[in-house]
Amino acid sequence: MRTIHRLLTATLLTLATATATLAQPAGPQSGPQTGPLRVDINAGLMQPMPIAVPAFAPGNAGTTEAGTTTALGERAAQVIANDLRSSGLFRPLDPAAFTTTVGVDSVLAPDFAAWRTIAAQALVTGTVTANPDGGITLACYAYDVFAGTEIARQGFVTTAAGWRRAAHKCADLVYSRLTGESGYFDSRIVYVSETGPRTNRIKRLAIMDQDGAQHRFLTSGQNLVLTPRFAPGQQTITYMSFENNRPRVWLYTLGSGRQEAVGEFQGMSFAPRFSPDGQNLIFSMAVGGNTDIWRYNIATRQSVRLTTGPGIDTSPSYSPDGRQIVFESDRGGSQQIYVMNADGSNQRRISFGEGRSASPVWSPRGDYVAFTRMGSGRFGIGVMRPDGTGERLLTNGYQDEGASWSPNGRVILFSRSDRSGRSGLWSVDISGLNERRLATPLDASDPAWSPLLP
Repeated sequence: MRTIHRLLTATLLTLATATATLAQPAGPQSGPQTGPLRVDINAGLMQPMPIAVPAFAPGNAGTTEAGTTTALGERAAQVIANDLRSSGLFRPLDPAAFTTTVGVDSVLAPDFAAWRTIAAQALVTGTVTANPDGGITLACYAYDVFAGTEIARQGFVTTAAGWRRAAHKCADLVYSRLTGESGYFDSRIVYVSETGPRTNRIKRLAIMDQDGAQHRFLTSGQNLVLTPRFAPGQQTITYMSFENNRPRVWLYTLGSGRQEAVGEFQGMSFAPRFSPDGQNLIFSMAVGGNTDIWRYNIATRQSVRLTTGPGIDTSPSYSPDGRQIVFESDRGGSQQIYVMNADGSNQRRISFGEGRSASPVWSPRGDYVAFTRMGSGRFGIGVMRPDGTGERLLTNGYQDEGASWSPNGRVILFSRSDRSGRSGLWSVDISGLNERRLATPLDASDPAWSPLLP
């Protein structure tokens, strides 16, 4: 998918004729603000907000390589509605219940009375216009139906093939204005796709949009792969591979498909993750019967050992500011979670709940650490504050593990396995509600959520 090449923030759109055009941007906060219409994302919504997302009107009768503007308007509305529904905070209304149609004129002047009759609290509408260069402009509007006021407007200019990303960005805009939080729909997920019997699983890297679209495999499955993680710039993935029966950390460049081993270490290296600035990797390395956490500078290829104690130190994850690292260690006799400064100093334990705690990952907001809790033969996903307080479990599955945060730090992605060994990807929001399964072609594990796409 080609990247959106121009984003017009808070654009004042002129749609007086069928050949709609974009005016100059009016500033990042143009248009009326949300006022009283707001979703409280912190409370864990039990009754999602009813929202209408009719097919976007054709700004002109154009045809693109991705389809007509009419067809793209219908498909864009479906993507937006599905994104908002997946958050658990919104309930897109059935289009069969709509009592009015959307045209170019009604985008700027909606028939609020008609939308009130079906109890829509918010309306998302817009147009899709074919541009002379072969691209499109997707104009996105959001309204407070009962107040009869505009919430947001923004235009997205992209290639025809980029229509889906423009729709995700529209959904992010609506989510942001109605919750006060940044969106997360314009993002990707990398994971390990699994096939074969339990005793001989074939594992290969796969990547897809957060809604499951644009799915593709990155590796052939010839070598076992584990724990893929995105770089901050999202064009590189680090992971562990067993190529030539030698487990060690690798880098995969998405644009070229190039794969490169990290360092020439004597011991096994695994559980890699990038630093927030993308300049370093942290991972575990087993040397002389001891497993410690190391930092590796990608440019200089120099490595520094950060832990030196007995036991297994693994699963490191940086804080968003890069000043601290959370990790897992069994130095106290069981798997627990520890935090240290980025240089390895001031190591201290933060998990004290019942059972074992493993695989910590710091939220991109910095407010929580997600982890896997193990006990009584079950695995669950939990969160705690970085100082160890406020610990609570969000899931309680047979085997829930491998937490990864959404870009806005409000949703956690994880893998769930059943007693038969089948596994899939699931997500749950920070309140512990809206647990849902993500569709993948095959069994799936080890997920990682990307930052928002540039």
